[in-house]
Amino acid sequence: MHTIIFKKSDGMSAIKIIVTFIFLTFITPTLCAQECPQLQDKEISRKRAAIPGETMGQKLESLLFWSQAEKDRRFPIMQDIFPSIQVSKSSRVTPQEQMSNIIPKWKDETTVASYMKNNHVKGIIVLQNDKIRLEEYAEGVDKTTLWTSFSVAKSISSMLLGVALKEGDIESLDDALQKYIPEFKGYDYGKVTVRQLLTMTSGIGWNEDYEDPNSDVAQMYKAPCQATESHILTYMKPLKFVHESGTTWNYSTGETDLVGILIQKATGKSLAEYLSEKIWKPYGMEHCAFWLADECSNLNIGGSGLSASLRDYARLGTLMLNNGNLGDKNMLSEEWLKDATSPLYATNDQGGGYGYLWWRFPNGSYAAVGIFGQMLYIDPSKELVIAQMAAWPRASSETLITERQNFINAVQRAVDSRKLKSKSKSKSKNGSKPK
Repeated sequence: MHTIIFKKSDGMSAIKIIVTFIFLTFITPTLCAQECPQLQDKEISRKRAAIPGETMGQKLESLLFWSQAEKDRRFPIMQDIFPSIQVSKSSRVTPQEQMSNIIPKWKDETTVASYMKNNHVKGIIVLQNDKIRLEEYAEGVDKTTLWTSFSVAKSISSMLLGVALKEGDIESLDDALQKYIPEFKGYDYGKVTVRQLLTMTSGIGWNEDYEDPNSDVAQMYKAPCQATESHILTYMKPLKFVHESGTTWNYSTGETDLVGILIQKATGKSLAEYLSEKIWKPYGMEHCAFWLADECSNLNIGGSGLSASLRDYARLGTLMLNNGNLGDKNMLSEEWLKDATSPLYATNDQGGGYGYLWWRFPNGSYAAVGIFGQMLYIDPSKELVIAQMAAWPRASSETLITERQNFINAVQRAVDSRKLKSKSKSKSKNGSKPK
């Protein structure tokens, strides 16, 4: 599937557009299929038919209520079941050196194996100083598996906005959305700024309850398409202010879908194409990826829907750890970098906060997290990246979040223990040298 998005200033004739589309559609799929294989049409149709809902949007919303077996089976093939756009990779792969494994140290009898089994975790990887220190997969999953990101994609969309800001496609974080999304003119969302959208402080009402079938997040893709307008634009245009903009933080997947639309309209490229061009190919990702697309507009969904390998999620973490540096070039706006992972808005009483679609923790670490256990965690003080893909039994719960945090803590203890042992050996050797 290919998407061609043109800016208003594009002077191509209708004939040229049609010819270009036909060329891309009928000439290149063989090459794409070789690079990024997908399921055959018959198999896709059978798997789609088994999902409740008449439209693709309704089927996508149903995932909040899938059984454990359905999650295990479908999360690795979301890019096949639903409309998606390929994120192409280059032929060059950035290597990840493997070193001796660390052994995470829990305070109880928990082990990596029991943690993964009890929490339906399908893969974990730990990088320190850009070297693999731990990598484990559940049965049927391996380093080539493309796993859906859920809200980890929000943070990646934020990175792409940082690129667009640096390149001038988005001129200012204080621009009103209606400057880039003309469909919002005359609506409350048209007055919201890019910065407020990035921090989820629009002030517009939204319910993100994953277990309530009537919540906004469970309804946003369900309505029939209004011509070629994205589901999320149709759903969010009539929503109203309930707080003054910029004063109240309220988690909203809908707003991160709007971040995706903003980037696509500002750059004239799909998120998948932009990600491939600006990050995936230059950084040398190991596997291709896919990004789900809205069935009405064929624009990528900015708040979720990226499917990538665990190692490539970890590479994104390394890119963030390196402040967006690709060799001697920095891809991200300095203004974006300054606040992206800062605690701009408090999210709890323990010092946690939210930046530009990144969660910030009291110890200076930060993370991209998604429902059902997805995670990309970065601790600059330890040069540490942890990525996890999972199919938790629930979208989220205090128990599951605590288990994930205990895993992070166990990794940090193992890293600190190795560091102490290394220092002890170094002192011992220095002490034995003749003076």
